[in-house]
Amino acid sequence: MRMRQLLIKTLREAPAEAELPSHRLLLRAGLVVPLAAGLYCFTPLGWRVVRNIERIIREEMNRSGAQEVHLPALHPIELWEQSGRAALMGPTLFRLTDRKEREFALGPTHEEVISYLASRLVQSYRDLPVTLYQVQTKFRDEPRPRGGLIRLREFTMKDAYSFDTSWETLDASYDAAFAAYQRIFRRAGVPVVPVAADSGAIGGKDSQEFVFLTESGEDTILLCPGCGYAANAEKAEFQPVPPLPGEPAPVEKVHTPGKKTIAEVAAFLGVEPRQTLKAVFYKADGRPVFVAIRGDLEVNEVKLKNALGARELEPMDDETVRRLGLVAGSASPVGVTGMPVVADTSATEAVNLVAGANEADFHLRNVNHGRDWQATNVAEIALARAGDACRKCGSALETRRGIEMGHVFKLGTLYAEKLGVYYLDEAGERRPCVMGCYGIGVERMLAAIIEANHDADGIAWPWEVAPFDVHVVVIGTAGDDAVGAALAEFEATAAGAGLDLLVDDRDESPGIKFKDADLLGMPVRVTVSPRALERGGVEVRHRRTGESNIVPVGTAAAAIAAARSEALEAGR
Repeated sequence: MRMRQLLIKTLREAPAEAELPSHRLLLRAGLVVPLAAGLYCFTPLGWRVVRNIERIIREEMNRSGAQEVHLPALHPIELWEQSGRAALMGPTLFRLTDRKEREFALGPTHEEVISYLASRLVQSYRDLPVTLYQVQTKFRDEPRPRGGLIRLREFTMKDAYSFDTSWETLDASYDAAFAAYQRIFRRAGVPVVPVAADSGAIGGKDSQEFVFLTESGEDTILLCPGCGYAANAEKAEFQPVPPLPGEPAPVEKVHTPGKKTIAEVAAFLGVEPRQTLKAVFYKADGRPVFVAIRGDLEVNEVKLKNALGARELEPMDDETVRRLGLVAGSASPVGVTGMPVVADTSATEAVNLVAGANEADFHLRNVNHGRDWQATNVAEIALARAGDACRKCGSALETRRGIEMGHVFKLGTLYAEKLGVYYLDEAGERRPCVMGCYGIGVERMLAAIIEANHDADGIAWPWEVAPFDVHVVVIGTAGDDAVGAALAEFEATAAGAGLDLLVDDRDESPGIKFKDADLLGMPVRVTVSPRALERGGVEVRHRRTGESNIVPVGTAAAAIAAARSEALEAGR
């Protein structure tokens, strides 16, 4: 491909709104053009990278034994109502109505549709196990699209779904998908860490995320240096500091003038924050909820949402707080009526806590669960933080930021029972299929590849995903026969070696051409110039290492192809 023909516009500086390195480089290298919030057009160069990512995904999914299908992106809303997720997805679900007033949704994921397909094709245990996958467009009305390609409203996902006869055989399907994901990310040049994760709106029993650790990430990951435990903050478990022992003492009302925060109340009364009871107010699906948790801990809103079985969770607004008679800074579950009280286990296991008196400037000493107040629901809803003790080995947990690259779920029979995916076992009994679900976001993967493979000068593509293998910089005048002959010879030998070339034949200065070559980041740059020819060949420079050598024109392509083969073999 000649750059004179390639429709590409590089930028010296990225727009100010591009904050992440990947977002800046995507725009500067001319890989994408923004259309609207969460919507991007891919240029010819950017689309070549996307196709390479999809090729790797397809190769590894096929290698795992999965079979590719293609499902509609437009779904009858009845399927989503049948699964119960039409309401669960809330405003995230794009809805539309056709000319016959029939309601549809643009698929944010495909559990419902793949279940419909399987219900028509799977009949007997002889049809199982089977894993089906697709590479398809998804639509989600994200409230805050961000980070360039990190969070989009229209995106491409590889989603796969396994169907098994039992949980035991599901484990084998899950492990096959897990191994395929490890190979996919390794080949694409993205280092990932598998972490325990919350299943979210997908549902199911167990799930793991593959996370690329980077300070640019939007997720918080808890890591244990002692035993290797890793989990998303939404799911992470930990061992709280034990409560102080003691026998329940009589309740005592004390004056705490102007003291509202846990730190202020604890210092004023001479107790530790773990000896206090914190009150937090929420609305779950519009209904008020009172949350009680030990004062040294914070609420994990995802765990709280799951404990309530809620679709939407938000902090209670000031007007509702006043209407319900709650006293911010002096509230406690003692005597609370008219709303559920959700308590973290820490609040029910501790004795003699300091809690609000539900009266401004007053608190209660020696409040105990079961005697002075009763929780409607008790669950582990505390947020794990850096320094907390690992539940498995006791080591102090560490936090890192990360980007979710892929997610694998053990769904069980949740969708099979709701959507009629049954099979006949050996005895002729009708049983629901046990399902798994496995997703990778293609555009997000592209962003992570750049995050993991760039420097101050631009992108440094891994061989597997690079839009071209070699960036050829041509320096010389139009009438320089030696340069023209060398270029023709290199192009011919490169074609025979299976190398894909991007040839910069533009009428630009050498400086601009070299800067663009570093920005665009092909694995190898070959410079064809009078100076290089005088030194015995062409200059071959490896983008990642900066290593540069003069190589004879006739052997340069073979040497580059050998380096490419070595890198690909190491990545696989």
